[in-house]
Amino acid sequence: MASAADDMRDVFNESVILYVGSPVAYANGKETRIDTENIEAVPVNISGKTLVPVRFIAESLGGEVTWDEKTLTAGITLGGGTYQFRQGSSTMTADDKEISLGAAVQNIKGKTCAPLEDFAKVIKRSVFYDRGLIVISDGESVPDSERDRALIDEWISKLSYLPVVGSRDKLEELLKERAENYGSGGMVRKGMSSVDEAFTDEAALAGNSKSAAAIQPEEQAENMEKSKQAAAENDSAADDYSSTNVQVQGVDEGDIVKTDGNYIYQVNRKRIVIAEVSRPDNMKVSEVINYTDKDLNPQELYLHENKMVVIGTSWTYDPVYKVKDSANNEKYISPGRAESSVKALIYDIADRENVKLLREVELEGSYISSRKVGSNLYLLANDNINYGSIQEDGADIAPSYRDTAVEQEFNDIDFGSICYFPGTAESNYLITAGIDIDGSEPANVRAYLGAGRNVYASAENLYVAVTNYSEASALSGAMKSGGAANEKNTQIYKFGMKDAKLKYLSKGEVPGTILNQFSMDENGDYFRIATTKGRVGATDESISKNCLYVLDNMLSITGKIEDMAPGEKIYSVRFMGDRAYVVTFKTIDPLFAVDLKDPAKPVVLGALKIPGYSDYLHPYDENHIIGFGKDTTEIKGQAYYLGMKMALFDVTDVAHPIQKFSEIIGDRGTDSELLSNHKALLFSKEKNLLAFPVTLMESDQSSGKVKENQLEYGQFTFQGALVYNIDITEGFKLKGKITHLSEEDYLKAGNDWYDSDKNIQRILYIDDDLFTLSNGMIKANAIADLKEKGSLSIP
Repeated sequence: MASAADDMRDVFNESVILYVGSPVAYANGKETRIDTENIEAVPVNISGKTLVPVRFIAESLGGEVTWDEKTLTAGITLGGGTYQFRQGSSTMTADDKEISLGAAVQNIKGKTCAPLEDFAKVIKRSVFYDRGLIVISDGESVPDSERDRALIDEWISKLSYLPVVGSRDKLEELLKERAENYGSGGMVRKGMSSVDEAFTDEAALAGNSKSAAAIQPEEQAENMEKSKQAAAENDSAADDYSSTNVQVQGVDEGDIVKTDGNYIYQVNRKRIVIAEVSRPDNMKVSEVINYTDKDLNPQELYLHENKMVVIGTSWTYDPVYKVKDSANNEKYISPGRAESSVKALIYDIADRENVKLLREVELEGSYISSRKVGSNLYLLANDNINYGSIQEDGADIAPSYRDTAVEQEFNDIDFGSICYFPGTAESNYLITAGIDIDGSEPANVRAYLGAGRNVYASAENLYVAVTNYSEASALSGAMKSGGAANEKNTQIYKFGMKDAKLKYLSKGEVPGTILNQFSMDENGDYFRIATTKGRVGATDESISKNCLYVLDNMLSITGKIEDMAPGEKIYSVRFMGDRAYVVTFKTIDPLFAVDLKDPAKPVVLGALKIPGYSDYLHPYDENHIIGFGKDTTEIKGQAYYLGMKMALFDVTDVAHPIQKFSEIIGDRGTDSELLSNHKALLFSKEKNLLAFPVTLMESDQSSGKVKENQLEYGQFTFQGALVYNIDITEGFKLKGKITHLSEEDYLKAGNDWYDSDKNIQRILYIDDDLFTLSNGMIKANAIADLKEKGSLSIP
């Protein structure tokens, strides 16, 4: 007896299947093209309606199609019925009866396209739509979005489409086109950098890492046994400890510090330090990992059970490098080149005093970002190229990678598997890798020509956003298009993220540019993005304006708010369910509260204008949000920043948000990494705890007099962690300060301070203890009273 899943596979194999934005389709189980001569003939979403090419569908169902050029009418004979679709008309005829359509018939890329649901209804076919997948069948059985999700995902994977570069000649053609259309400013030879930039990192300390190839079978068995023992030991480990402050719960982000409740793992001066901290009064360094690659610079960490992943960057420089010309003769090219790469190193940490390197995955290019969901790590790199580099005979312009699970050497990615994003100004490779930390399967590595900047990830999808014009080439691109130089847009590329694989799904575009990853958000079937378009300081139509767009699951614009706060730009954004909070700034800080319940009609419900601005917004609960930024003052229409500012906003009445509490920290010059990196924040609502690192600059107020010039910079008084209690009835209450600097350090400091190895970078908690970390020390304090319980100097 056939299963329900088999029956549904039969339905798919007997249907016409299309995917929005893709020229590839299936008809009766066979792959085909909507138009073999026109790759741009695709189904599209416009204003919430899906339009499909009528000729392809009718002929795939066995019908006949005629075309009247004078009236721009497609005539269809199908199943005994006759139908006419006229371009530009919101009606059609079926057997001489006029029928209203939900949208006008349109000419899209030379094809007559009609609204999907109306078309299927009049030709008496069932239609199914899910996340851009269109299934048109003549049976009563239709897919179910939940029950048949795996099968639907399989078909989306088959049909999602990007054109392939295919050859070096095609790459040369594409790069030439982009250089002509957008200019070559800001584009560099693949891997190229200045000599100074190439040597910004000194040689890392020598170490004792062991390659995956060097681990013998008997050693692997021993490691597995130790992993089992460690897992048993971890059953008694602390189960109440903080994790990295991430944007989306369940989607981990790399950071310089992680803990598993017994140990702390830290990126420390181009090393990894593992410290046992289960007894705060007797902490010890268990392992220091130094790298044999003298140019490796570790940047971030991940933990997964008894595995640790270190992500680092590497630079190599060849003063003179060798290529082969068309006659296969070797020649040398000078000046030399600097090449960068991104490495993910996977370690077995079952024995924290004898850490084993299991595997390396290395991508050519510079690090963009990464995410981890469960045991699956997703790594992204950006590899710059330009048209000029391919003029050199024999120059290596293919992207490359290596995975020691397969072999030690680098492999070029074949041009036949490199896709490209049409219409983008970016002349670089986006290289993606999906890695199962627990497995031994080869990394799933893909390369795309034309994208890679800011990254947002939900539990299922990853989005890459990129500005359409680089700063250097904006003018030339705008001149060619006849527009203003500041007309930029953001292109968004959506990838399905599952089982250590990234699969391209769709592309969208919105006006303006984004601030950072918090400018983006996914909620159900919708993607939301906040942008600034125009130019701050302009007084004409090119003046800056701030916007929020809601896109459907195929990244077509569904709803929008435009022209918020003219003359200002976005400083921070936070999406929280059906609401969004947007902070803009020029001289004062408007906090806009936006209602997103109706994706087609987002509306600004309220705004609060106060001095200062927020660089980062963090949810306290569904009706309260914490802002971290700077206090400001206005002098003759110009804003000047002062000390750091925290504010607790009450948005219970979303139409009338209020600043319920605020705290000014220090004077002009006070700064915190939190203002540029959300991972520097420790927050626990349950523990009534908020902490972050700060460098405090204060003016001399010992006389009690108000300073005469409030724009004077303060003098250095403190570097360390500020620890607060916070609740919605009492606001912020400073619990205390923790520093790693000695009294002598403060006496020596004078009026300023620097990036010292004693500067606290992160704060975390394990059970009832607070741990502060600098490159030189780990210190433990009781959360209750901040009494010091122990410290560990890191050599």
